[in-house]
Amino acid sequence: MQAVILVGGQGTRLRPLTLTVPKPMMPLMNRPFLEFQVNLCLRHGVREIILSTAYLPEVFRSHFGDGSHLGARMIYVTEEEPLDTCGAVKNVERYLEGTFLVFNGDVLTDLDLTTLIAYHREKGGKATLYLTRVEDPTAYGLVPLDRGGRILEFLEKPSWDQVTTDLINAGTYVLEPELLERVPEGEPYSFERQLFPQLLEEGVPMYGFPSEAYWMDIGTPAKYLQAHYDILSRRLPFRFEGEEIKPSVWVGEGAEIHPQASVFGPTVLGPGCRLEAHAVVSSNCVLGPGCRIGEGAHLEGAVLHEGCEVGPDAVLRRCVLAREVTVGERVHVSDQAVLGGRVKVGDDNDLRYGIRVWPDAEIPPQTIKF
Repeated sequence: MQAVILVGGQGTRLRPLTLTVPKPMMPLMNRPFLEFQVNLCLRHGVREIILSTAYLPEVFRSHFGDGSHLGARMIYVTEEEPLDTCGAVKNVERYLEGTFLVFNGDVLTDLDLTTLIAYHREKGGKATLYLTRVEDPTAYGLVPLDRGGRILEFLEKPSWDQVTTDLINAGTYVLEPELLERVPEGEPYSFERQLFPQLLEEGVPMYGFPSEAYWMDIGTPAKYLQAHYDILSRRLPFRFEGEEIKPSVWVGEGAEIHPQASVFGPTVLGPGCRLEAHAVVSSNCVLGPGCRIGEGAHLEGAVLHEGCEVGPDAVLRRCVLAREVTVGERVHVSDQAVLGGRVKVGDDNDLRYGIRVWPDAEIPPQTIKF
């Protein structure tokens, strides 16, 4: 079995974080998000993985190489122009042999691929879609099924009076290669808007695979933060690195915690982090390698990428700091605020309410107040 992972999108909903790093390579628990999908494949014996790339393709190859160190074979195919979800798979058709998997590159899941593939073969259809349940179906594309699991229709973002199911397309498919014969070469083409509806019209058997597996689209800052919190609370499998110095507090090699600093779990401190006196790192924090937290600073639900510096008495709550952000004294960052790479925030600023600051910006002291 082969897997195609679609990683070509520019991650516009996660900007400014994705202005310098492709969304699938964004740090999640201090490792590239794409590693979660690759490891999921490997756990289920899928060892040939094709990455369909477009935006910053060199970043993927430099990290994963040929995949041999993981026990995988990685193949890279770059789109010259954006080809949408199905067009991207058509673009790698020459590498496909037999039944294959397709993954949306921004979905975090612990789906049982082995059972999904067995279900596909048992039903004998041409396409099987992983489906998950959501509380508000009107924000998604619904996929009603008949009693045998066959897909009846696709309802894109219906009104409440159209809702007949809470099952949505969860972005993972098992497909037969002959389906790609219907797809034009070198043109943008969508699974969701074009191929799947066309197959239904033609009466081609397609099945849904409902699953209660963990599922999260990490495409917004709120969901990106929530993915960290869910992993920290053990809602899906994860191998924590570093020493567990007390329950649910993992500390990387070379980290320094002042005797008068406090750390509460679940929290991860990357290698080389340093906490000064009276600093408090509370629950649901993930600090990347080499972060420095100043005296009296307080962090809760904060995700910091590598090399961030937080000044004395600063307060960070439910926010994201990209690489090498510097936050001055008494700065407050909260409410899903996102600071891009190398941003410098001067003393006594207050960044809230989902504010987003683009990379390399400098905010003078006492500029933003609420």
